[in-house]
Amino acid sequence: MRPYRLRSEGSADKCCRAVHHAVRAATICAVPNDRHRPPLDAVDRAILEVLSENARLPNNRLAERVGVAPSTCLARVNALRESGVLLGFHAEIDLAALGRPLQAMIAVRLAAHAREQIDAFTNAVRQLPGVLSVFHMTGVTDYLVWVAAADMQELREFVVDHLATHPAVAHAETSLIYEHRRGPGLWGTADPAHR
Repeated sequence: MRPYRLRSEGSADKCCRAVHHAVRAATICAVPNDRHRPPLDAVDRAILEVLSENARLPNNRLAERVGVAPSTCLARVNALRESGVLLGFHAEIDLAALGRPLQAMIAVRLAAHAREQIDAFTNAVRQLPGVLSVFHMTGVTDYLVWVAAADMQELREFVVDHLATHPAVAHAETSLIYEHRRGPGLWGTADPAHR
């Protein structure tokens, strides 16, 4: 799945407005440094830490929290986006408010591991309604598919209609999620409301 990338709009305030209608606090997705990116310094890390707490923070408040000038902060955020370290801003949504209170993780084993089957399954499952995330794994389970459904009947229909009948799937096992809480993230700063 290709990550969403924000276009440079000229200010972090405008970027923050892109997630203004989020039902809950927005979160940020960052990727580790690789050899094609310059190493992150303390200011970059501080910006990512603050944005991971609240991605809707206006640029002037972000700059104040990090301890740099607003223009420096804006330039750093833009550089983090352009270098691919900062991949996007994502809304954390109350799924029950949208009529999908039931969540499950479905462990899927493929019948064979040919590239064609892997690609076909990945492309098919990530397009299905109710799929929140798809994780390609090592070990006994080839995939974990995180889904949200209105009720048990809808979840059952999802598994039967889309997974059990898929030609690449050998086995699917569903586990219901009782509760989901965010961890502390890379910097130990998860939103206390989700701990």
